[in-house]
Amino acid sequence: MSFWKRFRTNIGAIVGVVLLIGVIAIALLAPVIFEHGPWQMVQRPFLAPFAVDGLPLGTDTLGRDVASQLAHGARVSLLVGLVSTLVALLIGVPLGALAGFYGGYVDEGAMRFTEFFQTIPNFALAIVLVAIFEPSLASITLAIAIVSWPPVARLVRAEVMSVRKREFVDAATLAGLSKHRILIRQVLPNTVSPIIVMASLMVATAILLESSLSFLGLGDPNAMSWGYMIGAARTVIRSSWWLSFFPGVAIIITVLALNLIGEGLNDALNPHLSRKGRA
Repeated sequence: MSFWKRFRTNIGAIVGVVLLIGVIAIALLAPVIFEHGPWQMVQRPFLAPFAVDGLPLGTDTLGRDVASQLAHGARVSLLVGLVSTLVALLIGVPLGALAGFYGGYVDEGAMRFTEFFQTIPNFALAIVLVAIFEPSLASITLAIAIVSWPPVARLVRAEVMSVRKREFVDAATLAGLSKHRILIRQVLPNTVSPIIVMASLMVATAILLESSLSFLGLGDPNAMSWGYMIGAARTVIRSSWWLSFFPGVAIIITVLALNLIGEGLNDALNPHLSRKGRA
């Protein structure tokens, strides 16, 4: 059975794809769907959902359209999640590959360097980094990438150490290929599956981290995000529940979709492991 057939038979994964496509579509079409920007005051503050035509999710503490904020916030959350994951992969994959393939002092040095970052809790380190670099989309993305790459390096290292012992690697060595070419052409392509699965889950984690930082007031003051919306509404959560409820639901839906896709990819790319798990 092909990868696509295995993936599409996973109901959870298909649900995740549909949800994620919906979130991405809303994020991309936000300027078209909503005539008012996320920072523009359009009505009096604290309007409840559906209280006024054209404002389905009501207004916030300053009379801004909550639906517009939600749609534009999706752009920021998805952008930070995707870019920070890409940067983390660009750091973790080469480092883990070199450590796992060459071993010895290279492995020792790379793993001690990785452990240095893992001794500090991810969220605490992200807060410190954002505070040092001044809150902005760039600093938030970089901070999340810095705290996210160590697990990638460890995963790639373990996969490379397993693959390098296989017969086709010995055959490539006997054929006279250099270690550099063997690593790039023979070993790394066989470690792609777990990296793809991990990347999908990392995007979800990055979205949660960005939302948490924005909730604490460490987000970009010029960019609307779901975390900022929840943080700005925390003082009126009892009287104006919708201000924190809708962005919270958006975060849950997006993270759930990414996790469902990650599980679907894992089952499709590693069918033998998924069968053992069910057994």
